[in-house]
Amino acid sequence: MAIEAWFMQESDDDQRLPHHKNPPEYVSLDQLADLGVLYWNLDPKKYENDPELNKIRQSRGYSYTDLLDLCPEKVDNYEQKLKNFYTEHIHADEEIRYCVEGSGYFDVRGKDDRWIRISIKAGDLIVLPAGIYHRFTLDTNNCIKLMRLFVGEPVWTPFNRPQEGHPARKEYVKTVTEKFGLPVKAH
Repeated sequence: MAIEAWFMQESDDDQRLPHHKNPPEYVSLDQLADLGVLYWNLDPKKYENDPELNKIRQSRGYSYTDLLDLCPEKVDNYEQKLKNFYTEHIHADEEIRYCVEGSGYFDVRGKDDRWIRISIKAGDLIVLPAGIYHRFTLDTNNCIKLMRLFVGEPVWTPFNRPQEGHPARKEYVKTVTEKFGLPVKAH
């Protein structure tokens, strides 16, 4: 089953709600790919020894993995961590996450700077390119187990918006502009 994504309705309601527009405005895998977002659907029951995951890891150079159980009863300072993840930011490297249990949302900024909400569930592997503005939150199930993948040693340094001068952001904007001829707006 393919991943679901949609343009979000701006709202101050609980961040864990879907925030669909009325009517919903869905985003295709091709539209996500235009932003540099990659996606695979794998068998989460085999995450510890999945030949398909191993092929992806090998071809993309993902040499390090760890697991993150993000649930209120498993994480100290849960509410603060969730707040930090939901702060809009970029990374200097790709963000690679494989959902092996539970569900949540990655939000990314589209070319017109509108939020796109990507619903991830068990089996979804998502790659966000370096330099894309994004954030993460759980859904109302309030629990997710993610495999985090990295090229080399793990680095998870968020650079909160605005970051238009950051080298990763400049490269991301350049790549999207050259590939599709559409500038990426920034406020």
